[in-house]
Amino acid sequence: MELLKLTVKPRSSCLLLGLLFIFAFLASLSHAEIHYHEFVIEARPVKRLCRTHSTVTVNGQFPGPTLQVRNGDTLVIRAINRARYNVTLHWHGVRQTRNPWADGPEYVTQCPIQPGRSYTYRFTIEDQEGTLWWHAHSRWLRATVYGALIVYPRMGSPYPFPMPKREIPILIGEWWDRDPMDVLRQALFTGGAPNISDAFTINGQPGDLYRCSSKETVRFPVEAGETILLRIINSAMNQEHFFGVANHRLTVVGVDTSYTKPFSTSVIMIAPGQTTNVLLTADQPPARYYMAAHAYNTANAAFDNTTTTAILEYKSAPFNGKKGKSRSSAPIFPILPGFNDTATATAFTARIKSLHQVQVPTVIDENLFFTVGLGLINCSNPNSPRCQGPNGTRFAASINNISFVFPRRNSLMQAYIQGQPGIFTTDFPPVPPIIFDYTGNVSRGLWQPRKRTKLYKLKFGSRVQVVFQDTSIVSVEDHPMHLHGHEFYVVGSGFGNFNPSTDTAKFNLIDPPRRNTIGTPPGGWVAVRFVAENPGIWLLHCHIDSHLTWGLAMAFLVENGVGKLQTVQPPPLDLPRC
Repeated sequence: MELLKLTVKPRSSCLLLGLLFIFAFLASLSHAEIHYHEFVIEARPVKRLCRTHSTVTVNGQFPGPTLQVRNGDTLVIRAINRARYNVTLHWHGVRQTRNPWADGPEYVTQCPIQPGRSYTYRFTIEDQEGTLWWHAHSRWLRATVYGALIVYPRMGSPYPFPMPKREIPILIGEWWDRDPMDVLRQALFTGGAPNISDAFTINGQPGDLYRCSSKETVRFPVEAGETILLRIINSAMNQEHFFGVANHRLTVVGVDTSYTKPFSTSVIMIAPGQTTNVLLTADQPPARYYMAAHAYNTANAAFDNTTTTAILEYKSAPFNGKKGKSRSSAPIFPILPGFNDTATATAFTARIKSLHQVQVPTVIDENLFFTVGLGLINCSNPNSPRCQGPNGTRFAASINNISFVFPRRNSLMQAYIQGQPGIFTTDFPPVPPIIFDYTGNVSRGLWQPRKRTKLYKLKFGSRVQVVFQDTSIVSVEDHPMHLHGHEFYVVGSGFGNFNPSTDTAKFNLIDPPRRNTIGTPPGGWVAVRFVAENPGIWLLHCHIDSHLTWGLAMAFLVENGVGKLQTVQPPPLDLPRC
């Protein structure tokens, strides 16, 4: 009888633990909220660099509103377009499970919201937490239409690091002293590179080093000894950045929606589309310290070499006693790497690892090799005002020599659901059409891509590996590649041409970081793996917007699986029409 009691107790204990887990899960669901927002997209006067521009904003704010939700919450956001341009909104990094209709890239998952019209984005955050963001996904409107999307853990779930005293979103942006849409228009007409920006910004303000800007420089007051969490977002259009805070160490604890093994650094490198969470402890003598960001530039091209700043201001910093002057002497400036310091950028990226061991696909169903880079379109009349690229050409960009063309008659997703022919084909090449020395001296005969609207079809549940190989066509460059609808594990990277025989053996299949955007090392490659378990059409593109404009994109068509939970939701009734 005693033996019976001994054998029953563990089962009872397991049953009890199981019930407690179920109750805890149900309790977390019961705390899930529905957040309703109205985003009015309209032009408002915004003054920067001594001049006032009619700037497209959301709810009159630049940057736009910060959205704060928890894992499991639902957002219902009615976007009302009162601007003069077509617009869509993208919720960068949200997986949008079975719901491409809320993803946002124009002519991919929806037709744009026309002026005077509206569309309601409805989506749920499912098993994601971290720092995300939202932005316009229609031409260059995202230069000013963007904001933070912060996803906290479910109620009762702590961070896997010490609780910070406060949290601060840091949005690095890019500002032109003219309408960004005019900058784009000029580049599209001439075929040349777009004009570089006139300033970088932190939370919409250029900072002390620009004209007419010091009064509005963003200041963050802190108490001596407290620890804060900086949620850093690179929302710039065309530029990777180095970021640091004078005399303070930054402890990296997360990227995108993935917690990472903590490590300390004095500087981070962050590419457009990426987010990085860092802890900062105010452990220095009370004073004022600059936060600063400037370009990390990898291409042989002109770039904005200015520096944006904000101020970390200790509340106990001594006053200087002068009227109108709130604190002591000028802020201390951080030491940032040189603009072309690829060694520092590479070393930083290599330190990012998942917090725990993760389940990386080890058996691969789809092994894809994508060359990514620039190109040139030859002109019949090189002296034409429309051919002002190098040597009388027009700039282009491509993946596997296909320069992606966005449709205009219908969106890809709507055409797919409606069975409309002639919008796209599904024969995107899994490898480049010609094998060549990708990072060597490439023959000029390989510089001109083909303009097409091609998709690559994936079966639901396919285990996919993509190697992104940078090329030296026009120039080597760090291309931050962003995948919609999925996250991937970054299993390896290197310089030169990818060698499957030797490089695959070095892959990190234990604790690689999980990301939605990753850069190709300039003149190198990066390998990612993911499971295609989200049906729909999902854009893959370089998050440097000038490159996206030139065609550095493609899309995956993930087929439906079996049953409702593996099938795309029906389109909403208010989905815009082209």
